[in-house]
This record gives sequence, structure tokens and C-alpha cells, in this order.
Amino acid sequence: MRIIEGAGVWAGADGDWTEQLRTPDLSVGTYCIPAGGVDDQSPHTEDEIYVVTTGRARIVTPTGEAEVGPGAVIFVPAGEDHRFVDVTEDLTLLVVFGPAYGSRG
Repeated sequence: MRIIEGAGVWAGADGDWTEQLRTPDLSVGTYCIPAGGVDDQSPHTEDEIYVVTTGRARIVTPTGEAEVGPGAVIFVPAGEDHRFVDVTEDLTLLVVFGPAYGSRG
């Protein structure tokens, strides 16, 4: 058992990704985008789950788009282009990758 300190907590930097836990099968981290900021990430080679802990934005993918806010849980399959846009409040995302981020690259 391990308590993952700082996961899902605002770090205050544009596009800031911090990985707090890594095992071969998954990784957990925090991604922060300030209000008005730009999400310039590329599709990942791993499945991904986002949990919005603070803030508001819209997520856009080729299959649709949705408004998201605290408590929203978003699944993005490996390889799917996705982006958070119209970030109206500082956005903090708890992110879980399976398998670990970059391990299929």
C-alpha cells in the first residue's frame, strides 16, 4: 500500500505534468493547465483516465466533445487525439495511464 502524495493537486504551471507513481502496469500523475492556457499534448500510446479535481474546460476528441468540471472522469483510449480547450478555471487533472506512461512508445 502507498499513499500517493500530491496526486491531483494544483501545481500552478502551464502544461505541467508530474508523475507521482510508476509501475510497469500503470502510472499516476497530475496535469495542470491554467485558465486561458493551451493544452498541446499529443496522443498517447497507452489508455488514459482523467479525473478532474479542480477547474472547468471542454475536452475535444474526434468522437465528440464535452464540458468537464470537478468530479468528471474521462476515458481516452490509446492513440486517440484529445485536447482540453476553453479552460475557464485553473484545471487540475489526476491522470492514470495503463500501462505506464510512455511504456509502449
